[in-house]
Amino acid sequence: MAQSSGFANVVAGILVAGGIAASGWMIGQGIENMRSLDRFVTVKGLAERDVKADKAVWPITYVATDDVLQNAQGKIDADTKTLLDFLASHGISREQTELQNLQVTDQLAQAYRSGPVESRYIVNQTIQVRTDDVDAVIAASQDIGKLLQGGIVLGGQGYNPGPSYLFTGLNAIKPEMIAAATANAREAALQFATDSGGQLGGIRRATQGLFQILAGDGAPNMTESSQINKTVRVVTTMEYLIKD
Repeated sequence: MAQSSGFANVVAGILVAGGIAASGWMIGQGIENMRSLDRFVTVKGLAERDVKADKAVWPITYVATDDVLQNAQGKIDADTKTLLDFLASHGISREQTELQNLQVTDQLAQAYRSGPVESRYIVNQTIQVRTDDVDAVIAASQDIGKLLQGGIVLGGQGYNPGPSYLFTGLNAIKPEMIAAATANAREAALQFATDSGGQLGGIRRATQGLFQILAGDGAPNMTESSQINKTVRVVTTMEYLIKD
């Protein structure tokens, strides 16, 4: 019985030693993996694409004044017809326009008025143009001087900001741009890994930046909406593991 007990103790000792060795090996591997996870590089990838606006929105505000309200309104009605004919001559149909924001101001009824007034009534009207035919709006806006020559007063109490040009095709180009930005980031990470004497591993973390639509020519003090040609930009942030 004593001999059997001694043998069992030996086996148990071997198993314990083996377990300790295995545990040590696993701990060592874990530390090594932790060290490898600590080695990573953060890079940014850029993708840009030049696009052209595919929609135009153009609010045209015009004004008429008179001491008799009916006369001012009659002038507005005549100017409305002239404007619609002008737009039609440039390929902008009646269905692509909408009458908006008819406003009548009685200057004698103003609480803080001081001094005489030239005309009692001021009538403002806006025609809103909305079309996918961007080139038609460009041509019409460049020919707007003809309206002034015809006696139409643009602006008045309103504000004529000119056409706004929009790009609505962002969803169609998003996948390709994200792929291009990711490839650009990977190229930078690969160069870093090579320079540091390591090898590029897998992606540790990835963040897609916001898409930006910018004025195409980059001119200072120019808003993106006033530009026909635009630049779409996206920046992605990537973290890559670096292997020994």
